[in-house]
Amino acid sequence: MELTRQDPDPSAYLAACEAVDHRHPLVARTASLLRERTGGRTDGEGGLVRYAEAAFDFVRDTIPHSFDSGDQRVAWRASDVLATRNGICYAKSHALAALLRHEGIPAALCYQKLNVVHGLIALKLPGRPWARQDPRGNRPGVDARFSLDGERLAFTPDPDAGEYDIPELYAAPPEPVLTALKRAVDRAQLERLLPERL
Repeated sequence: MELTRQDPDPSAYLAACEAVDHRHPLVARTASLLRERTGGRTDGEGGLVRYAEAAFDFVRDTIPHSFDSGDQRVAWRASDVLATRNGICYAKSHALAALLRHEGIPAALCYQKLNVVHGLIALKLPGRPWARQDPRGNRPGVDARFSLDGERLAFTPDPDAGEYDIPELYAAPPEPVLTALKRAVDRAQLERLLPERL
């Protein structure tokens, strides 16, 4: 599948927005800690790859998916996701995109149409094509991994069930996603509001 930018301006994938608030102090502190863990540098391809993988692992492994954990809180801003250590796929994607953009790595929000719309991200490293990554969080039957050489996503859409990959790369969450997150007072309500289409 060929990924296409929804916004033709490449700088849009480095910009802050309401959900991907990468200028927030907590995002900056978290990025700094991750940078220190990976050698303190994000210049050059090796440093960028190490940082991107560390950020992915951090979001995937230390922020439980609230549908798995049962957490009723609904976080949607990247900074809130980092503060509460809680979120669904959309929210976790906002957090990962913020951590990447903070370090100058272009990051897009992207989606799959499963039974509902599932959120993930794509990142762009120098000299490489956009690479989708799914920080949803692993559980039995789900084994997403950071990969630049072939996707290791949480889910593979089933065309026979009407599922498919959505090729657009979004700089900010599309309205159906953001509306569901903002309107939900708890995770149970969010589950009822999850969009089936973008």
